[in-house]
Amino acid sequence: MVKKYEIEFDGYWTDAEKENIPTESGIYCVYSYLHNTETGKGTINNLIYIGQAEDVNSRLANHEKLEKWKAQLNEGEKLCYSFGALPKGDLDRCESALIFYHQPPVNIEYKKEFNSPETSIVLTGKTARLTSRFTVEPTTA
Repeated sequence: MVKKYEIEFDGYWTDAEKENIPTESGIYCVYSYLHNTETGKGTINNLIYIGQAEDVNSRLANHEKLEKWKAQLNEGEKLCYSFGALPKGDLDRCESALIFYHQPPVNIEYKKEFNSPETSIVLTGKTARLTSRFTVEPTTA
């Protein structure tokens, strides 16, 4: 039986603002963005990484992959983040489904196989570069 998860993403926070990301458990996305100084608006360009933590704020404060994320940036781009609250018990399954489906370049784990039962995800809110509805089936019987 398919289990359905609904995740509402909030964001976007730049590197300079990431201390304002909630201290809750959830999924986070790392993006490249370009700030237009003329309009004052930013454009989300690419999804770089998807992760999860019991305290996303603490996890992002000193993340060991920060330099790998920065290596994905083009000239003038900066990092920004979004956050979707999720109970601790759902983190692994939802993170692996999101990574398997979206294939972010810096993620290594979960890109080749999905080992959880069939999972349906509905995303709302700040979901740039994410598919808002998808279902992932296990790759192993």
